[in-house]
Amino acid sequence: MPVTRERQLVETFVEVADTLVDDFDVIDFLHLLAERCVRLLDVDAAGIMLIDRRGNLHAAAASAENARLLELFELQTDAGPCVDCCRTGAPVVNADLTANAARWPRFAEAAQESGFVAVHALPLRLRESVIGALNLFAADSRTLTEEDVRVGQALADVATMGILSQRSIHQAELLAAQLQNALNSRVTIEQAKGVLAERRQISVDEAFTLLRGYARGHNLRLSDVARDVANGSATAAELLHGTGDRLS
Repeated sequence: MPVTRERQLVETFVEVADTLVDDFDVIDFLHLLAERCVRLLDVDAAGIMLIDRRGNLHAAAASAENARLLELFELQTDAGPCVDCCRTGAPVVNADLTANAARWPRFAEAAQESGFVAVHALPLRLRESVIGALNLFAADSRTLTEEDVRVGQALADVATMGILSQRSIHQAELLAAQLQNALNSRVTIEQAKGVLAERRQISVDEAFTLLRGYARGHNLRLSDVARDVANGSATAAELLHGTGDRLS
């Protein structure tokens, strides 16, 4: 019996609810949502950007390495669908890259070189407060329907609620600190992915799968495992020499 999108969506919300526990790992949570977006919306890649306490955008999570690199390029050039979405709080939907070449010239060229032909961006927003955006990338010209957009925005809203779940909306300093910690963890995770990829001679995506699989298999925080790998601890030795492969 084929699995319907409705069933997948319910399963995603259940999985997200299980993730939202005390001291949950924000970065791992956002990666989970990015992967579910690809599955539920029939897009080829997804990424999530967050705004730090100074109002700067950062790439926080992505379903694949090419999406992460493209988001970094978007940040470097300060132009693209996610940047526009964060600034205005309005969604960008079914933006054909050829048609928007003049709007985002460098981003459109880079995205097309990565194999994408259309992009979408949905705000991570609570009332008037925008804390980031969800980026969606498509490798063909299929469009998101109104129902697709509603599903995508629901997932973006879940991401927003997850980040804000343990912080009152009025506790701005605490929220900013949590976002900053998540972004700092992102840097450590990228370092660990690079170490694993280079030492094991695997792709960066495979390195992340191995890293996250080890964290989940040992009931550890992804950011803590990444820090151990980056610092060359016993955890690093186990992962670098392959004894943790069964957990990937």
